[in-house]
Amino acid sequence: MKEKVNIVVMVDAVGALSDRTLHNGNLSLVDDSTAGSQHQGTPDLVTAVVPGQVVHWTPIHVDVQTPVEIQSIEFLSGAVAPLPDETTGQAAQPYPVESAVVPALGVDATASNGHDNHDLLVWEGVVPYDMVPGVPYRYRLSLKLHEGPNSVLYVDSPALLRV
Repeated sequence: MKEKVNIVVMVDAVGALSDRTLHNGNLSLVDDSTAGSQHQGTPDLVTAVVPGQVVHWTPIHVDVQTPVEIQSIEFLSGAVAPLPDETTGQAAQPYPVESAVVPALGVDATASNGHDNHDLLVWEGVVPYDMVPGVPYRYRLSLKLHEGPNSVLYVDSPALLRV
């Protein structure tokens, strides 16, 4: 198993700001986990991880005019939530709306490779050893798209899954 899993957060910022949602094809999450992640290329990515593994989230904007950065990553209280139904894409029940950081993950923002790079801010966390195997831990991914009062959008659908 690799020491690190990279999650790339690709955002169509113009589409997301126009639609006021990160759904409708405006967000694509992919990872390089070799352990069998699910829903690659969608906002519902479930990244397969192992305890002690480092997870890197890297935002990339697909339009060159609107910068995108990760504002926060928060694991949801009662983070265990059903996976979306494969046929409808809808969850069996609503995801929890209360947000509470799972402190054991230690998610934090760091400059890319220790260099100041304001175009690419990488978030990093370590998978805790007390995650229950086989249970998706949902997190809220909040993205800041450009500036202004309506510039922050989020999704509650991605998850980490200990294998």
